Amino acid sequence: MRREGWRLDAAGWLHGVTHIPSPNCDARPEGEAIRLVVIHAISLPPGEFGGPGVIELFTNRLDPAAHPYYETIKDLRVSAHFFIRRDGEPIQFVPCTARAWHAGVSRWQGRERCNDFSIGIELEGTDDLPFTDAQYAVLNALLALLREAYPIAAVVGHADIAPGRKTDPGPCFDWARLASR
Repeated sequence: MRREGWRLDAAGWLHGVTHIPSPNCDARPEGEAIRLVVIHAISLPPGEFGGPGVIELFTNRLDPAAHPYYETIKDLRVSAHFFIRRDGEPIQFVPCTARAWHAGVSRWQGRERCNDFSIGIELEGTDDLPFTDAQYAVLNALLALLREAYPIAAVVGHADIAPGRKTDPGPCFDWARLASR
């Protein structure tokens, strides 16, 4: 499924979706190819959907007084390239050509620092709830576009590259619903 009007430019911005630039990114190492897509799950406050929490986190505007959980993450500086809401709305925070700060301490096929060579896609959700049909549709369309633009070798979960530290996207993520992994 290809989304009408979507176009990835040379800088790695996807036209046809909302852009909210995050300061939590930097340059990829010189000559580093994008070879990996990492699927994440996030909701802020935990287990709540539709609010501004994720956007505020990724743009360093999270108010620690707005929810008790926010006090525990107030110093985090994180981002992802894309965030897909429960209704399927995609938001881009970091151009694909830049390094988003999504994977943290990570390893894939013997290589550390997965942020150097990956694109991070956050799905609005939790480990213990199924994701929506709209999210899978948008995710598949986005993955198809990314595969056309970059030499993507694999699509993995955050738990796959940070085992023991991360569990997302969790057991409710249906890997069989991806067009190809």
